[in-house]
Amino acid sequence: MISNFNNSYTNSSTNNGVDWLTILLYALLVIFGWLNLYAANFNPETKVFFSVDAEYFKQLMWVVITTVLAGVVMMADSKMFVEFANILYVFSLLVLASTLVIGKEVNGAKAWLAFGSVQFQPVELAKISTALLVSRVMSRYGFKFTLRNYIKLFTILLIPIVLVLLQNDTGSALIFMVLILSMYREGLTSHILCLGAVALVGAIASLLIENWIVMATCLFIAVLVVSFYLYYIAQKKKVTFTVLVTVIPPAIAALTFYLLQKPVRLDLLVAIGAASLSVYLLYLAISKRIQYLTFVIMYLWMGLIISFATSYIFNNVLIEHQRTRINVLFGLEEDLLGAGYNVNQSLIAIGSGNLTGKGFLEGTQTKLNFVPKQSTDFIFCTVGEEWGFLGCTFLIALYIAFFLRIMHLAEKQHSVFSRVYGYCIVCIFFFHFAVNICMTIGLMPVIGIPLPFFSYGGSSFLGFSLMLFLFLRLDKDRQVLIR
Repeated sequence: MISNFNNSYTNSSTNNGVDWLTILLYALLVIFGWLNLYAANFNPETKVFFSVDAEYFKQLMWVVITTVLAGVVMMADSKMFVEFANILYVFSLLVLASTLVIGKEVNGAKAWLAFGSVQFQPVELAKISTALLVSRVMSRYGFKFTLRNYIKLFTILLIPIVLVLLQNDTGSALIFMVLILSMYREGLTSHILCLGAVALVGAIASLLIENWIVMATCLFIAVLVVSFYLYYIAQKKKVTFTVLVTVIPPAIAALTFYLLQKPVRLDLLVAIGAASLSVYLLYLAISKRIQYLTFVIMYLWMGLIISFATSYIFNNVLIEHQRTRINVLFGLEEDLLGAGYNVNQSLIAIGSGNLTGKGFLEGTQTKLNFVPKQSTDFIFCTVGEEWGFLGCTFLIALYIAFFLRIMHLAEKQHSVFSRVYGYCIVCIFFFHFAVNICMTIGLMPVIGIPLPFFSYGGSSFLGFSLMLFLFLRLDKDRQVLIR
């Protein structure tokens, strides 16, 4: 009897119990975050060590509220998250859409709903509901990555992205795209990731050099790859023909422009060469059944389209201060008193901390308010100034341990729904973590991404916490098949 009782207790504490290690890591992040938020708001000249009007007090109230709601979530039926995923998703979209009509504009983004003195950002709810719905779709019996499911999943991501972009909140829109990474655990083709890498490289290159040069480089790489491949499979004659098919049509077009005495558009010539090459490769792919060539066509046009789209969006869609931030990031422009002021001051604050920091509440850059938005977007520079390199290293290690723990728990889930949701939230957390720190040290443009559990803001803190505790509730039933 005693043996049975011990076995029952062990199973209940490990399989159906709360994962206290994750909660401990979460608590450490919250406590360390609140201390730095207190430091960012503390003013020694007022001789007031605690004020109910300060941001640190409001954040403390959100911690209390979140603790209560987390307890409610932990007592809920885990199957309810699957059953109501569709309803919650539709509701979150309606709330997102409502901000376009009745929303309050903050820092140029109409992304907030105000209820008296309380403000709420609906995108935080949309993150949770989108992750739940993606998990529900991918956990259906017999799910495979067919064309129909690709369309369904990308539509689920696209709708909130469009609504958030209409709010002029580009940073939050990017978060939904990160959920694609969670699909790789379930068998998403690696070509999607490679296409994303091509798109990123093409976009960055288009900002640094002329558009037609990027397009020509993409075309040259495609010809080179195809030539090596055809040479390898002993079709050497087709290598020469591939080069001719790519070069001759643009040459004829250039000659035509010259004879008609019209200016030659280099980007158009590259597009003509790419179109000619694509038609030839498509013919080879169908007639010779060489599927590999279709991927070359796909990558080529992804690079060309992204290159053209980046230039167009940068020059015609982005507003002036956004263009300036990007130019400052890549060293194309210097604006230390304008768009580059925040990042420059942040770097000064972090650098001044040296190895061990100036000490808690001793940061001069912090006390003199040199860094704008230090409680939100630039809270990490408080860590760098007051806790130094060692403090920053400790914080980064703490976050990494937190991410690895969630991934470890996700892998232990018997239910696909729980596993996919676990990977969804770790992707969201990691994106916030990486982008926020990179913004602070000048490796990325400032796009208003908060640091999880650190940055001031009730909506973000509540959203991050509920996102985590939903997963911990699912983890309590890790041996149950939840669908």
